[in-house]
Amino acid sequence: MLTTYAGQAIHSVLTSEKGFCKFLSANDAGATGAHQSGILISKSAVEMLFNKRELEQSGILKKMVKIKWQDDFETESRFTYYESKNELRITRFGRGFPFLKPEQTGALFVLTRQSNTDYSGYFLETDEEIEEFLDTFSISPTETNSLIDTGRVSMEVQEKLEIQEFINSLEADFPMSCLMSEAARTIEEKVYDHSEYVVTNPDEKIISWTNMEYTLFRALEYARYGEVITKGFQSVDEFVRVANIVLNRRKSRAGKSLEHHLAAIFDGNEIEYSAQAKTEGNKKPDFLFPSQEAYHDFEFPTEHLISLAAKTTCKDRWRQVLNEADRLRDRPKYLCTLQQGVSGMQMDEMQAENVILVVPRPYINTYPKDRRDRIWTLARFIQYVKEIEGNK
Repeated sequence: MLTTYAGQAIHSVLTSEKGFCKFLSANDAGATGAHQSGILISKSAVEMLFNKRELEQSGILKKMVKIKWQDDFETESRFTYYESKNELRITRFGRGFPFLKPEQTGALFVLTRQSNTDYSGYFLETDEEIEEFLDTFSISPTETNSLIDTGRVSMEVQEKLEIQEFINSLEADFPMSCLMSEAARTIEEKVYDHSEYVVTNPDEKIISWTNMEYTLFRALEYARYGEVITKGFQSVDEFVRVANIVLNRRKSRAGKSLEHHLAAIFDGNEIEYSAQAKTEGNKKPDFLFPSQEAYHDFEFPTEHLISLAAKTTCKDRWRQVLNEADRLRDRPKYLCTLQQGVSGMQMDEMQAENVILVVPRPYINTYPKDRRDRIWTLARFIQYVKEIEGNK
């Protein structure tokens, strides 16, 4: 888990135009009693402090900027470039500035640029914070006093940072399942950047989104219950109570997660559908194509109606889909699942009931080899729906 200031500094670097870091020298912190004031900055950061037009000027360059420190308070500070000495300094921190003191010599100073006149600054003073920051960007202590290469941040680290930022932003202990699913998709897109897969490779996308939501949910569980579990329980009843809360929430989330991600896939492919549509009585198939209204319009051709159930696992529950839509009793029933493998006997029973499994392509090889040709990929199902809706 990110420590407070290290996490803030890391996030600022990743979301800013440029970032710079250095260890405060004794001179920076005022420990030497030298007449120079402010923080000395490496010339490698000159284009972070001044734009090209400003650098075309001759003589001593000065520029007033706003710097927000530790995501808390701001100062009107000044950048100065002494071209003749190849020296850059940050000065004017105001009275009572709490960081540039002799005892802070050796702290890691981080500066990021949000715009030409708006910056953020951080001082990391503990070994834990400093190591966390340097490790995130794969910087050795000898590579500081330079601009930060954000390209050295691994995707795994970016993923953890995005997850932690989401958790920190929550007002509720656990958000609604639709918000969790949306957050998982947002993080996955931001870190791995394959939004085109929604159309070009939906089978891979549905797996990636689902895995991300699982990772996100487990991280949130740890944030909420990690300390409780570490401390232990005063009674068996207390343990059972917490365990039941956790397990019930997991079951509820898993059931809705696949539905939310399928809906996002269908939206991305511009498919018409109704989610949780009512058919007869209290029956509610997970998806009806093209709509609930079309289903109840008996002039609408039955052959242009499609139902899809979404079940994370289906070994025992696939029969639930058989009677979800009376108009489609003699039509194929499509069942999208993340189940990795069922027996040949079960697949034969499904075929006898006109149930067609829709399974992400990477999982199909877990099914009996002689029956895999019965399984549809998600991409194939989407193409089928598009063809049907285009033929209305």
